[in-house]
Amino acid sequence: MGLRVKVCGITEPEQGRAIAELGATALGFMCVLESPRYITPEQIARIVAALPTQAQTGKILCERVGVFRNASLGQIAETVAIANLNAVQLHGDESPEFCHELRQHLPDVELIKALRVQSIEVLHQAAIYEAWVDTLLLDAYHPQLAGGTGKTLNWKTLQQFQPNVPWFLAGGLNPDNVLEALALVQPGGIDLSSGLELAPGKKDLNKVAKLFSNLQAFC
Repeated sequence: MGLRVKVCGITEPEQGRAIAELGATALGFMCVLESPRYITPEQIARIVAALPTQAQTGKILCERVGVFRNASLGQIAETVAIANLNAVQLHGDESPEFCHELRQHLPDVELIKALRVQSIEVLHQAAIYEAWVDTLLLDAYHPQLAGGTGKTLNWKTLQQFQPNVPWFLAGGLNPDNVLEALALVQPGGIDLSSGLELAPGKKDLNKVAKLFSNLQAFC
């Protein structure tokens, strides 16, 4: 499957491993203290240690993404080291200059900048980040929450969105609407959280399995 599939808000080792085995290419961990899905770097490390690995090399088969909002460079770097992350998602008001500084400090870590789309004008901001990040992510806007809101974007307004870097579609995706979204837009990846949950941080593995079954039909 060429489409990247990121399941965000993982809080339990058993669920992290099961979701990776079902087909997730990336797991997201909330490093935002105010989030109902927040877990500590040490808790993330325990989940990462339980993930499937390649038999010959021991390489972890799933990408590990820490989600931050307006955190300091030092806090991000420390969390990456403790939790064994290989990607950082910036979900706040981080400037292009901050992204540039973080890129220099963590050159081997994928840098994802999330844009919360309150209006179509936000899409024009994407270009100013492209030089400093590897990947963009479009999420629904919420004044307090950094993701996991369950709100969808107006997918039709994104049909002309063609940045010069890969991008994830987020915002209210679930097994029942994901194919409709992918029929309208062509992101390089999708990001799901609340649409796969029984409660914040508690994933419904039946929904996760349904997601990948539906995606197989798409691919």
